[in-house]
Amino acid sequence: MSNLPPLNTETIWAILNDEIDDATVNQLLWQCLGYRYDTAANQWDASELLPEWQDEYPQPPDFIANRPPTVKLTRSIPPENKQLLKEQLGFKGYKLGEFGPRQTRRATAANWLLSYMQTTR
Repeated sequence: MSNLPPLNTETIWAILNDEIDDATVNQLLWQCLGYRYDTAANQWDASELLPEWQDEYPQPPDFIANRPPTVKLTRSIPPENKQLLKEQLGFKGYKLGEFGPRQTRRATAANWLLSYMQTTR
């Protein structure tokens, strides 16, 4: 996960515009949530995760391919940060007929990362 793009608005836009692959989006989320890969033990270390993530997802989930972890991600965004994509980036959403579950999950990931940026500064 050392070759991840910087967490900034350009990266958020790249996620929304599908310029960053799903694996990298997942890795950004995993890093921010606290998942760490222990190369010596050849396994994931979830000790830095919040308890509600440790219990339900001791292994990092694929947020783009699976709905349940994305729902949890959505619910973990503070209410005041739910509209950050629109408020800070002017993101108007995807056009009707040009999006599906994958794009919706990528937008959720982008909003969660933007919220994370907001709350960790």
